[in-house]
Amino acid sequence: VMYVWVDALSNYLTVLGYPDDEQWREFWPADLQVVGKDILRFHAIIWPAMLLAMGVSLPKKILAHGFIDIDGTKISKSIGNGIDPKELIDEYGVDAFRYYFSRHIPTLDDGSFSYQKFEDAYNNELANDIGNLIQRISAMVNRYQAGVVDDKYEADHDSKPYYDAMARLEFNRAIDEVWVTVRSLNQYIEQVKPWKIAKSRQTNTDAEAHLNEVLSHCVSSMRQIGRLLAPFMPTTSSKIEQVFSSNVIAPPGEPVFPKKYIHTADPTKPKVVEKS
Repeated sequence: VMYVWVDALSNYLTVLGYPDDEQWREFWPADLQVVGKDILRFHAIIWPAMLLAMGVSLPKKILAHGFIDIDGTKISKSIGNGIDPKELIDEYGVDAFRYYFSRHIPTLDDGSFSYQKFEDAYNNELANDIGNLIQRISAMVNRYQAGVVDDKYEADHDSKPYYDAMARLEFNRAIDEVWVTVRSLNQYIEQVKPWKIAKSRQTNTDAEAHLNEVLSHCVSSMRQIGRLLAPFMPTTSSKIEQVFSSNVIAPPGEPVFPKKYIHTADPTKPKVVEKS
């Protein structure tokens, strides 16, 4: 009689060809093993004991993630409150799905999902924050600089907190750091007002160089944002790279994140009140 967990845990190695095929050594030890917190005991006690007994190296790290509930209620077949991930992806796109569950569900703790929270995050953070920023900067570069900026001005945002969070496997904190850059860049644009600098070029001989410096800083910052988002939102990262690394920068043909009100009410539309 074999204890079921011995058989189940062995699959991590046997699927790689252990012990007959030496190819398994190319993939082991694992840099990171991801498990649910409810099975941590088996992976942090039984599995290491088995590996040590076989003389096989242990995984370098084990990440135990928490549980997800639906608006504070445990997911249950009897209640019927499950959410189909594919439906969310079909409605909002895979990057929006990845974004919400990477940022708004704590990596190392339990988290909660609701359509209200999801749609608020989509419209406020993706459509408003980064979506508008992509559109805004690319449009200004295209309008005021004919789509061309000087590459000598580099982004100066400190990305160390981002990489520190990634090293701690706190992916939600890492995305928080990206959003510090996103919002500070929006604030920078509001403070510097590139449109006013552009308007002053007819009377101010220094305005052209100043405008180029400002917009170049914005473009390099967007490229940095795109690189940092790559592990979480690869499609969005690629779009940012395409827009801001083109020979002639122009706004994307359509919004990267168009606003959507599929499961919640659109606050811009008047409420319909039925008269009795």
